[in-house]
Amino acid sequence: MATGDIAQLTEALSKTHVGDVELSYKGRGLKLDNADSVKQMVQEIEQFQGLQSLRLEGNTLGVEAAQVIAKALEAKSELQQCHWSDMFTGRLRTEIPPALKSLGNALMMSGARLTQLDLSDNAFGPDGVKGIETLLKSSACYTLLELRLNNCGMGIGGGTVLASALTECHKQSSASGSPLRLKVFIAGRNRLENDGATALAQAFKLLGSLEEVHMPQNGINHPGITALASAMQHNPNLHILNLNDNTFTKRGSIAMAEAIKHLQYLKVINFGDCLVRSEGAIAIAGALKEGLPLLRELNLSFGEICEVAALVVAKAVQGKAGLEKLDLNGNCLGEEGCETLREAMESMNIGDMLCSLSDDEGEPDDDEDSDDDDDEEEKNEDGVEKENGVNGTQDVIEGKEELQCSSELMSFLSSPSAENLLSLGAKRIQLIEQQSEDKKIKKVSVLPGHLLALEHAAAQEFFPVDQACVLEEFVSRNGKILESCSTARDALKSTLAKRTTA
Repeated sequence: MATGDIAQLTEALSKTHVGDVELSYKGRGLKLDNADSVKQMVQEIEQFQGLQSLRLEGNTLGVEAAQVIAKALEAKSELQQCHWSDMFTGRLRTEIPPALKSLGNALMMSGARLTQLDLSDNAFGPDGVKGIETLLKSSACYTLLELRLNNCGMGIGGGTVLASALTECHKQSSASGSPLRLKVFIAGRNRLENDGATALAQAFKLLGSLEEVHMPQNGINHPGITALASAMQHNPNLHILNLNDNTFTKRGSIAMAEAIKHLQYLKVINFGDCLVRSEGAIAIAGALKEGLPLLRELNLSFGEICEVAALVVAKAVQGKAGLEKLDLNGNCLGEEGCETLREAMESMNIGDMLCSLSDDEGEPDDDEDSDDDDDEEEKNEDGVEKENGVNGTQDVIEGKEELQCSSELMSFLSSPSAENLLSLGAKRIQLIEQQSEDKKIKKVSVLPGHLLALEHAAAQEFFPVDQACVLEEFVSRNGKILESCSTARDALKSTLAKRTTA
């Protein structure tokens, strides 16, 4: 065979990608604006035989470039995995939906059947979800097993659209004889809040196939958590449940405890930084004692859990042969309570499973409020239930209104958000002032993030100089309280000094 023939054969074989199914441009930092910028990529896509996985993450894709790439994908019917996270860095939000629509239309036209779709770390907001809505409803997603939309800024609106699309996909795929069997759902850091979470919960209940659910840091409190808990009971094969950094309180914790009783394949539970509190922790411990034989990891850190409740949890995991990690850091055990917990776990031969307790918040104050937002009993000042009758009925009604105000106020103080603030109504300022006067505000530990947020605000022109003086005095007088956040404290003091001496 001539040398030229060998060279031609070698080139031909290189283009067939024998034994390879993935084409990756991951992390190249390519700025793809137009047709010329993607010319080589398009050629490689077109020449790649049997393409099943395409990685575009870590680049930045413009509308025109996306349209040209999409044209090349129209012939790739074997494509299954789209790893498209972090591919719109520096783009205007208005550019992202049309780019996504182009790519989605190409996948539908090609006849591809996706198993993985990853669009995480693309700040496309609710409109971005609309950009993939048609794709998610189409036959291209009937086979979808993993959907990753972490840190996309979907918001309530995007979460609702996503839930509707998944519901429609399940409906249409079921009608075709192969219902959607989504296994992995990831949507952390999206500000879904209660309404978005509740909408998705309805879709999850319909699916019934989930094995991993990751929804940390979404501003969800007990109504949304309760809805998710109900949905999880309909997904019996769930292995991982991560709801870190939402707000359960007692009601959400009890609902979730009831749900996990039914999840016998659950291996990882992450309810860290969820304010499960002592009663919630005890309820979860009860669920652990009744089941969850495969449990490997349990995270109940930073949840305002006291020593007694922590010991109940420790005892509940004693019989879990596969247990690898129990995280109770950042709770309210106190120095002696931490030592008692360590000794208790050592005596049960599971001491090495306990994570560090270095961030324990110390014992709670004796006058610290319990879950006032969860108390629904109607009692008079002496703790006796009101009698029926005209006056009694009126007192009960007023009591309910007062209890509702207390519930909503404590919910706002535990989880400050625009939604919770508005729920206090027109008298929100008076309610907060009255709560301060009555000294019923729950102690909240100062975190570096609090001080950094103040530092950012104080640096702005709109921040009043007289308020900067007051804040500077407060920071100076509370050095001990702020000691654990010394770096953030010093940054705030420096900024305040500049404002007050300018």
